[in-house]
Amino acid sequence: MDIAKIFEDNASWVASRIGKDPGYFESLSQGQDPDMLYIGCSDSRVTAEDMMGAEPGDLFVHRNIANVVSNLDISAMSVINYSVVHLHVKHIVVCGHYGCGGVKAAMQSSNLGILNPWLKNIRDIYRLHKDELNAIADEDKRYSRLVELNVQEQCVNVLKIPEVQQAYRSGKLTMHGWVFDIASGKIVNLEIDFAKVLQDIEGIYDLD
Repeated sequence: MDIAKIFEDNASWVASRIGKDPGYFESLSQGQDPDMLYIGCSDSRVTAEDMMGAEPGDLFVHRNIANVVSNLDISAMSVINYSVVHLHVKHIVVCGHYGCGGVKAAMQSSNLGILNPWLKNIRDIYRLHKDELNAIADEDKRYSRLVELNVQEQCVNVLKIPEVQQAYRSGKLTMHGWVFDIASGKIVNLEIDFAKVLQDIEGIYDLD
């Protein structure tokens, strides 16, 4: 990557924006009011704004390896709290992607050092759904299904958070689980039935 070219491209981008709207950056600097929190994977091929056609200011974004939402991750918890309590987002999206290296690594028995505790989050999901996954003979299809189940479980992890529960129950917040298909460029809506999924955890994670 040519670092000098980055600054050249930035100057061109600034000029293009100002050419269309002279007050663009002045307006952008006044503050943010995004409708959506996007939680996705750090994979360099999966950029939220590009695949959604979003503009600066449209999305509040958190990305990490394999789009994991752990209550021990202070970064993720802070992002979710800020987006719900202070930005009052109307939508939270957890978006995984087919071909996710983190999910694939979790399916293998290799010792990956510092990554082991992080990938344990995904291995736990495999354990929860091992009967379904082990029944899938084709390894690639099993891999893709774990990507989808990972998204579902991370959505549930988001819904366990007290401030999210409050907003979700009041109808101020909608939860979405998506997968990005890199091979086609399309976003797949998993259309998760959250009411059905949450039946199994009601009374365990619900807070007054």
